[in-house]
Amino acid sequence: MLKLASRSEAQSGDRTTGAAQDRRATGRSGHERSANGRGANERKVNDRRDGREGLKAALARTPVVAAVDLGASKVTCFIMKPEGVHKGDRTLTTAGVGYVQSRGIRGGAIVNLDEASDAIAQAVERAENVAGVNVQHVTVATAGGQLTSHRVAGRVSIGARPISDNDLIRAISHALAQIKLPGRRAAHILPIAWSVDGQGGVRDPRAMFGRTLGVELLVVSVSETVFQTLGACVERAHLQFEGVVAAPFVSALAALEEDEMDLGSVCIDMGGGSTSAAVFNSGSLVHVETVPVGGQHVTQDIARGLSTSIAGAERIKTLHGSAIASANEDREMIEAPPRGDDPGAGPVIAPRSLLKGIIAPRVEETLELLRDRLKASGAPVEPGAGLVLTGGASQLAGVREVAVRVFDRPVRLGRPRRVPHLADAASGPAFTAAAGILHRAAFGPREAVSAKALASAKLRREPLDPRANPVAKAASWLRENL
Repeated sequence: MLKLASRSEAQSGDRTTGAAQDRRATGRSGHERSANGRGANERKVNDRRDGREGLKAALARTPVVAAVDLGASKVTCFIMKPEGVHKGDRTLTTAGVGYVQSRGIRGGAIVNLDEASDAIAQAVERAENVAGVNVQHVTVATAGGQLTSHRVAGRVSIGARPISDNDLIRAISHALAQIKLPGRRAAHILPIAWSVDGQGGVRDPRAMFGRTLGVELLVVSVSETVFQTLGACVERAHLQFEGVVAAPFVSALAALEEDEMDLGSVCIDMGGGSTSAAVFNSGSLVHVETVPVGGQHVTQDIARGLSTSIAGAERIKTLHGSAIASANEDREMIEAPPRGDDPGAGPVIAPRSLLKGIIAPRVEETLELLRDRLKASGAPVEPGAGLVLTGGASQLAGVREVAVRVFDRPVRLGRPRRVPHLADAASGPAFTAAAGILHRAAFGPREAVSAKALASAKLRREPLDPRANPVAKAASWLRENL
């Protein structure tokens, strides 16, 4: 009681002192104001200047960025402070890294909200302890939610005058008015290319002269129910949901070189519950594809084939697994723990060739399924485009060689190239998605609609009236969805 009373008295005293100061500042007599008019004017000028400088400093400060990669095998959190962005060489420095084994997630989807939220909270807490900061907002990367992408185009007339920001907004609105996403939520709206008077390949049309302005957009969307579940999961961990990003897209931002994006490349993110791809062409993301098969399915195949436990199969896969043949694999024997808790049961002994015979077909089937979906989608994959593999499942021995055979393209293993100061345990392909979220926050690319606007967008309950004019459609779409 004494402590509460003293705190209340102190607060009351502070308020009284502040009020008294305000009264002294504003209650001067007319004689004093006229005598000190010049000094008061100088003080006002100084106060305005200090206010402007303080506002500039506040706007220049970037808040702490927290990235959460919600995978089927692990949950990772990267934290970056404002001083961690180095624009000179376009590199980043993380302030804290934390990761825990994933729980409550199966096949890239949340199956237990409490367990998944606990895993997120633990990963964020570990990163906070290293960084020495408290995180309020997080951005979540996922390859689940039935990721899909759609390309739409719009064209508006501008007259023979310089193109302004308003013209860009009109063109984007016209393109977005042509797409409906029932039961889905847009995660990214990215300009692929601009055109002025039919001339394509324009990166930034502002200040250019022309009569027509065209834009082609890529809209990446996820299931609305999955989006809502992710938001509820994050909020249950006592964090604010900043938005969701496509894991293959941010993995590509962290792993691809700029030349690879310009000349054409495919980033394949091989996670535990799914395998997804991001196709780049002319420096822009042009397609996203995903298949619900990942590294956990390989582990389950091993557990079934060797009659061992899931934990034992994961250990065998990590220590002895390979997707290609090796010398003496018929004579080399491996041991796996038996299922159950029978103390009299001995270990399961099998030749290593049997393990390869389980792993190789599943890896090859997964990559072939992704290849066929990319072909069926008509994604503009350049003939000379290479492949970059990311994700934890890409570290399995022989995966790169299988990918070369399936896609008939050059393949390399990707790592977070823009975060050079990561520890060895957090610098592998499994951490590219979390690093890519930080890269997106620091260096872009700039999206047509901000992530915060997409996260707070409302669903359309009724379709647009097809008889409405295009301007009304665009205005209605932006008002209800953005």
